[in-house]
Amino acid sequence: MKADVLLQKAGHPSLGERSEIHFMLFLISELLSALLQICLFSVIPFLWWLVSARKENFFHWLGFSKPESNVSFLHTIMLTVLAAAAYGILTTLFINGFSDGITQAGNQFAGKGFRAIPAVLLYAYMQTGLSEELLFRGFLLKRIASKLGFYVGNTIQALLFGAVHGIPFGIITGSLTVTVILTVLPGAFGWFEGWLNEKRFGGSILPCWLLHGTINLIAACSQLS
Repeated sequence: MKADVLLQKAGHPSLGERSEIHFMLFLISELLSALLQICLFSVIPFLWWLVSARKENFFHWLGFSKPESNVSFLHTIMLTVLAAAAYGILTTLFINGFSDGITQAGNQFAGKGFRAIPAVLLYAYMQTGLSEELLFRGFLLKRIASKLGFYVGNTIQALLFGAVHGIPFGIITGSLTVTVILTVLPGAFGWFEGWLNEKRFGGSILPCWLLHGTINLIAACSQLS
């Protein structure tokens, strides 16, 4: 105790102060990571818009619009909860069964406690939720569907969405099973999200941004303690 006081008086931060500094640096790192990923995932959509659709509002072009639906909201919510629960349960069961080299979303927050919630929110809703929704459902789905139709466009974006999740784990583990399963599960849910946006919410990506972020928020928070 006396040593900490002396160090503090000498201009050295105490153990508690060092912990706070470390946490603030971690939070800043998550903020920068989120901004960087959003920028990277926005480059191709922005250039495409700049060349082909400048007369239209960029954000509206990507699907940042008010959700509109003429079907039962309760039915949509129930369907979404069932799909999200099925995806979460199947993914968790598979990861627990093949734990070597596979980590859950948000594993960087493991053991950091609930003071890491601000960083978790940045990760869930900005770094992953926003960046992935604007690229896959906002850009790829809408552009491909405009040429080849909704079902072709939705299937292509879902396959690509699944691949960027499954292939890295397949490379790490060297397992074809891991590659296939962790491509199919996110891909299937990505297909559902595309369908939800276009067929239930009038092309708005806002509901699935919220859904995607909330799933990652739950996954990350489950590892905080």
